[in-house]
Amino acid sequence: MTTELVGLSADAYLAKLARIGGIVEERIVADSVLSPSVQLRITPLRVVQLLSTHDQLLGGPTGQSYLGARFPADNAYASRIAEAALKIGQLVADEGVIGRFAVDFLTAKQDGDWQAWAIEVNLRKGGTTHSFLTLQFLTHGDYDWKSNVFRAWSGQPKFLVASDHIESEDYRGLEISDLSDAMVTNRIHFDHTQQRGIVLHMMVCLGDCGRFGLTAVGDSADDAEALCNQAEEVLLETARRARTDHGIPSSTEGTRT
Repeated sequence: MTTELVGLSADAYLAKLARIGGIVEERIVADSVLSPSVQLRITPLRVVQLLSTHDQLLGGPTGQSYLGARFPADNAYASRIAEAALKIGQLVADEGVIGRFAVDFLTAKQDGDWQAWAIEVNLRKGGTTHSFLTLQFLTHGDYDWKSNVFRAWSGQPKFLVASDHIESEDYRGLEISDLSDAMVTNRIHFDHTQQRGIVLHMMVCLGDCGRFGLTAVGDSADDAEALCNQAEEVLLETARRARTDHGIPSSTEGTRT
């Protein structure tokens, strides 16, 4: 057995499980299993609002760690999880909860049909919150969950791919201004006239961890994905060139000055 937490052995986990107990969950087995989520908000008047649906991007040792998201969720099951989340939202509202929260799902495809199971309610802002708000604030748009389309104020549909884990040892040799310059030089920064491009975040982690995040806003799902991939390629090449030009050591070679 492999644990998700690095450094936690199976024996230590089982000992803790024996001491404090745990919850047994059914494992969903199907041709394809994905983990989308739904963001909602309950107003002070106890009105449940559905804000967005996402396909979560997961990774880590056992594929259970949140890395990023695509918005909106796949058309094959977006309305199904939205309807289920609204029912859950009403139950949560009846308990007196106010504010943003999210419901995580497992969706499974078996024999060509998708089924959905709600697995977790997070009473807080989550990993998909900031990327969706970035899209909303920059485009002044709105999401119609029934059609599963987000439209900017211009009427143009918009899509996003976001990641909190763009990381490499090479990025430790860059400064925040280097990232911004590379975005502008390669013309992939967010352009307000086209309402398309890359928005960077979490850049304070750059020097210590070699990690940052980004939100790619595109005119289609494929466009947003291509922008995200292009940004990673451009920034990694920029970082490697800077390391070579300036002889910056890795964390294993010495202390950065």
